[in-house]
Amino acid sequence: MKPSARRVEQAIAAVEAAAARRAPSTCPLCGRPIPPGAKSSRHHLTPRLKGGTHMGTVRLHQICHSAIHARFSETELAKRLADVESLKVDPEISAFIACVQTKPPGFHAPTRMTKERRESRKER
Repeated sequence: MKPSARRVEQAIAAVEAAAARRAPSTCPLCGRPIPPGAKSSRHHLTPRLKGGTHMGTVRLHQICHSAIHARFSETELAKRLADVESLKVDPEISAFIACVQTKPPGFHAPTRMTKERRESRKER
């Protein structure tokens, strides 16, 4: 019998919480440590809407995760940015990384959708 998606998500969250208590993880995007109390989330390398529900995820600072989704559509993430290395070399994200690397590990600030992305959503 296949476990439900909710149970899988709960099991993954429990494992990640236990791992976070043992040792602080490192954000693969910016390279800064993720302290136990910092805002963080799992990023599906292939968006769930594009078939990535049971595919790989990475734990990122919330600000790093928000920066990705503020700049790119689900389709764009699925087609050309489905791994951390391709995200790092993208000019917009690399500029963001250069900025955020100067901040402390627990830093968080609201992230807005880019002007270009807002305009492209209005055109639909």
